[in-house]
Amino acid sequence: MDVKKILLGVACLVLSCTQNYAQTPITADLTIKKGLTDNQLLDLVQKQTFRYFWDYAHPTSGMARERSHLNLLPINNVVTSGGTGFGIMAAIVAADRQFISRKEAAEHTLKIVDFLLKADRFHGAFSHWLNGETGKTIPFSKKDDGADIVETSYLFQGLLAAQQYYKANNPVEKDLRVKIQQLWNGVEWDWFTRNQNVLYWHWSPNYNWDMNMPIRGWNECLITYVMAASSPMYAIGKSVYTEGWSKSNTFINGKTYYINLTLPLGPDYGGPLFWTQYSFMGLNPKGLKDQYADYWQQATNHTLINRRYCIDNPLKYKGYGDNCWGLTASDSWKGYSGHSPTNDLGVITPTAALSAFPYAPQYSMQALKHFYEDLGSQIWGEYGFVDAFSEQHEWYAKSYLAIDQGPIIVMIENYRSGLLWKLFMSNPDVKKGLKKLGFTTTVLKR
Repeated sequence: MDVKKILLGVACLVLSCTQNYAQTPITADLTIKKGLTDNQLLDLVQKQTFRYFWDYAHPTSGMARERSHLNLLPINNVVTSGGTGFGIMAAIVAADRQFISRKEAAEHTLKIVDFLLKADRFHGAFSHWLNGETGKTIPFSKKDDGADIVETSYLFQGLLAAQQYYKANNPVEKDLRVKIQQLWNGVEWDWFTRNQNVLYWHWSPNYNWDMNMPIRGWNECLITYVMAASSPMYAIGKSVYTEGWSKSNTFINGKTYYINLTLPLGPDYGGPLFWTQYSFMGLNPKGLKDQYADYWQQATNHTLINRRYCIDNPLKYKGYGDNCWGLTASDSWKGYSGHSPTNDLGVITPTAALSAFPYAPQYSMQALKHFYEDLGSQIWGEYGFVDAFSEQHEWYAKSYLAIDQGPIIVMIENYRSGLLWKLFMSNPDVKKGLKKLGFTTTVLKR
């Protein structure tokens, strides 16, 4: 008997009892099909991965659960603010590609927004984790029990894209736009500077600023400064960006790797690949420049360096090669880790290569076909590709994570149509924020 199908059936039964769907479930396709066209395969991956944010959404809040396991029933209340932002974007893709109806997508997003309006907020910002039943904060760590402005920025990247997408003159979409604006107006971004020229990542009602984490780059947090500068009510000034974000020992790089790949910013070999993805789900790096970098060059060369490292494979791990690459933060055989060329545990994470489609489409497609056609029996499941795997250690994750599944859907769509980039970059507040920080891009000239 097919164990995956049994588990899927049990999961669907539980979901049907607990969620009382007003929406149409998406059926998982677990049969590996050889010979699909590129577009058919991309459709399949986007649609099946979207099930994580649709069939596995929290029944009360509609928000994205932090993680899932094939061998566990989908009953948990830990939802993630940043992952939900990715899920909101994924719902736009699903509606636009008619995996679900636009009406269903809008109603689902409104359900999330109504929940967020009642959930815990700290100077307008959300915590990393929430209880999807009650809206109360679930601590991410001992002192991380309050505002997380990085996760909040991922959430609003999705919400502002949704505000631009749902423009119809009907009660649901009108209500959605108004309520998103209410949430957006309420985030006190400038308060998180502590009257200094830098943003601070966390604040706790119980521990105040004890975590003491100024947000300095280069990493996944560029979008946080963009959102803070774009706020219509509580915007930061340019000096917070130039004197805060850029002031670290690993901000400027400028070295060349593998003969011809110059990396403007970041540590040696670029760090984990999610740095090229999370901030650029809505923020379009094409033609985006400021005094520090050309961000298309940054994201593309970081991606190519990561791939070339896997091809060179200096630690001789089994499975690495030109069609099996991608090091980024994910689960691993020894726990969660920020995989990169300087922290290589022999673990390949599918989201790394698949969310790189805009930057290296030929190489991402090679990886996708290998993951699906050759390794699919071990890593393809009800919510798309599992979080990670290591052929070297004969380890294949049973888990899916919201922050890894979401970028697959969204970045593939940005490669195919640029949809989320067009939506987010059309927001008037975002345009003002980018100009304030000194960015130039063709979008700002329109």
